[in-house]
Amino acid sequence: MIGVFDSGLGGLSVLSAISRALPHSDLVYLADTAHVPYGDKSNAYIRARVLRVGQHLAGQGCQQIVVACNTATAAAVAALRDALPDVRVVGIEPGIKPAAAASQSGRIAVLATESTARSERLARLIRQHAKGAHVDVLACPGWATRVETLKLDDPGFAEAAAGLLEPPLAAGADQVVLGCTHYAFLAPVLEPIVAGRAVLVDVADAVARQCLRLAGESAHRHGRLVLQATASPDRLQRALAVLNLGQLAARLSGPASLADV
Repeated sequence: MIGVFDSGLGGLSVLSAISRALPHSDLVYLADTAHVPYGDKSNAYIRARVLRVGQHLAGQGCQQIVVACNTATAAAVAALRDALPDVRVVGIEPGIKPAAAASQSGRIAVLATESTARSERLARLIRQHAKGAHVDVLACPGWATRVETLKLDDPGFAEAAAGLLEPPLAAGADQVVLGCTHYAFLAPVLEPIVAGRAVLVDVADAVARQCLRLAGESAHRHGRLVLQATASPDRLQRALAVLNLGQLAARLSGPASLADV
């Protein structure tokens, strides 16, 4: 079984990519909605949550766990690997490397939560993979919460997002990295803003390919999906329709359940 988790709904974008890459794997998705968002929490708080959720998923028989959250990966993926040495742990990182490689202008922008924006892990990724490129890191407070509340079509948000992105776009940024899994669901708003000037960079498919490489026997199961949430599991299940994730709904083995984690 493959376990996937995030602070809330954002990791569903990664789960969807994994589901397409591994149609016969049994999957469990846990949304830590009682503690969402992670982006404005301290690293110590996030690390404690990641370890608890990881132990919970391993206890259910997950041989592979995907930390489908950039903030959680930055704060705690190393600690989770140390705590679960027999489990294959896959993290997610902002697509700095592919963005820098694809950039023609030598300028890229990174959209991130407040926690990820200030993290040493992001700074290290930029140093390692964007040498010679100019990188604008844009903290996006409230964006993950917008997805969590399923408020995706607010005209005021589109205006604010355009204002945030205009300076780097005007300076020539031609790659815009989605540095939070939640932001994939904001792409319909962001794409018209960057159209003709830049490309949105998402790494969900790259994570799915890594899961496929590591899956082993997990790739050949029943193709079932279990949804769990630490609060409001009904909202997690309802989000599948709102976020156009019918492919995931078709794999459900039952209604989303409450997880005491």
